[in-house]
Amino acid sequence: MTRFLLSTMYAQTARFDDGAVFAAFAADAGFDGVEISHSTGEEKIRAIAGSDHPAIGSVHQPAPYRTIDGRPNAHLNLAALGEEERRLGVEHTLDSIRLAAEVGARAVVVHLGHLPGSSTAWSADRAARRKLAAGEPFAETAQRALTARTRDAERALAAARCTIEELVAVAAPLGITLGLETRLNLAELPLPHELPQLVAGFRASEVGYWHDVGHAEVLGRLGYIHPFEWFEWATCVGAHVHDVAGITDHRAPGSGDVDLGAHARALADLETITLEINQHQPEESVRMTIPLLRSLGFGQD
Repeated sequence: MTRFLLSTMYAQTARFDDGAVFAAFAADAGFDGVEISHSTGEEKIRAIAGSDHPAIGSVHQPAPYRTIDGRPNAHLNLAALGEEERRLGVEHTLDSIRLAAEVGARAVVVHLGHLPGSSTAWSADRAARRKLAAGEPFAETAQRALTARTRDAERALAAARCTIEELVAVAAPLGITLGLETRLNLAELPLPHELPQLVAGFRASEVGYWHDVGHAEVLGRLGYIHPFEWFEWATCVGAHVHDVAGITDHRAPGSGDVDLGAHARALADLETITLEINQHQPEESVRMTIPLLRSLGFGQD
């Protein structure tokens, strides 16, 4: 039967400053374990790991949370064209891999990086989102974003592939699977058709695709990629489940308009699924998550 994890994304409130309190809440709400998000500091991680409550099933890099020159380490770009920046991102991700091995997690979720800020894919994507949110025609703007994304991707993809090779060399001997996550913004890596070149030569137990339901839905609503196209290009090794209202994601299941039953069928083979729900969602919605998902077909044999 599928195991359900609750991401510590939901723990970013004063109530859960003590990670052991969050672990107890997750257990009481029926979750089988937790996923450590990249917004979680080391002290909270240690408290969760030392508690008597659910195990840590996965780690989202670059956990633990740290700052670099006043900015969260989540901004580090694993596909950076500058080698110094890419290497720094690799080192923080290796820390996440070693943390996963230490706490008994079997997977690390990876944000693979993004195109340089000079790519017009960024501004065109933002413009398309504003138009969609305002109910204005956005197809032409979205097409400009796609064109720029295709034009500017080659060098970033080459850097990302180098990164993956370095990460797998450390993760594989530790029995850690890397999951390349669906990203929310068009200028971020990967897109579905890019997955084969990124995972070529590796086993699915080493590196695969991590399906983020909310991100896939948003990219689909912008007309970029059908939400289920991702599964055609690489083996899915994990998933983040959350709902979407309009193009606002990380909502509790049932509080948006995603066809979660369709995603349940697509994710039926997974042993573990993470609920990535933000800290602003009401507690009662979080507590109803597992019964709701099971009623929609998640976790069915």
